[in-house]
Amino acid sequence: MTTPAPSAPLRRHARSNRARILAVARRELGSSPDTTLDEIAIAAGVARRTLYGHFPGREALLEALAEEAEQALRDALEDGPALDGRPEYALAQLVLRLWGVGDRYRMLISVARRDLGLERVEKLLEPARHAVTAVLARGQGEGTFHRLLPVDALNAGLEALSMALLERLDPEEFQDLPGAVAMQSLVAAGVPALAAQEVVGEVRREAPGASSGA
Repeated sequence: MTTPAPSAPLRRHARSNRARILAVARRELGSSPDTTLDEIAIAAGVARRTLYGHFPGREALLEALAEEAEQALRDALEDGPALDGRPEYALAQLVLRLWGVGDRYRMLISVARRDLGLERVEKLLEPARHAVTAVLARGQGEGTFHRLLPVDALNAGLEALSMALLERLDPEEFQDLPGAVAMQSLVAAGVPALAAQEVVGEVRREAPGASSGA
């Protein structure tokens, strides 16, 4: 006997439950990386069987969060302003937009490394790395950024800086952490501090959404 397909209201309800579970998981794992699936189910207000119906285990839940973060990164890269202008402006735009995604999924930095493995994290970050590398290479070629380091090494340094700040700093303790990160990235790439401040301010005036955090 063929099982009838679920009705549209049931499908919408299932999607709503899944989205709520993921949102709560981001919050709870951000507060405590060892939060269990049962604790997430309680916090989300769903039955254990509902959560396990969507995510049969911790790895499945984390993989869903990783896929969500990947899509958010792609959206930030595709929907952002054009990056073919002056390199310092392009880098500031990238850092601000990528920081917004990183801040929302900061819990994945440590949790995914431990539970999903470094290779999965590398795959997640790959689109952002390609975008930043292209801007850095253009900036070095035009003399905007220093050439003290090869572009891949410079990119790795900027990424390590952003990751360290995501892991160690609470955005609520800073008046403007995204702007500070964008300015620091520009300075690390060779832009004078005063000019970096002006660039970040101008980027934000032209695209205020790029400066948002979580």
